Amino acid sequence: MSGANTPTFERGDVVYGADPFKSGEDGRPWLILSNHEGRPFHGDQYIVLTLTTRSWMDGLIEIPADAWIRGGTPAESRIVPWGVQSIDRADVDFWQGRLRDEIVAEAAAELAAEIR
Repeated sequence: MSGANTPTFERGDVVYGADPFKSGEDGRPWLILSNHEGRPFHGDQYIVLTLTTRSWMDGLIEIPADAWIRGGTPAESRIVPWGVQSIDRADVDFWQGRLRDEIVAEAAAELAAEIR
């Protein structure tokens, strides 16, 4: 369970945390897609999509500068709509920012298209 002083992340937040596909202390930015009060493990576990600085793959979702409500990433990043993962709150090192609802909805729709 989340402690009283532990922040709960919202849909659209971008956080930096552990990457299960990298070794050691390496992490990456993640876009939080899930955040529904009343769901099991709310605030403790999140469905997320990978962000990457790579640009050569087809199907990536560009993140224009005006898509950031607050914060951002140190390098130009894109959303990988097929890079879905479930991460625990304990795996999040820090909050990086928040994206506009429109780009989050686009990412969620692209994920859904990937698994149809």
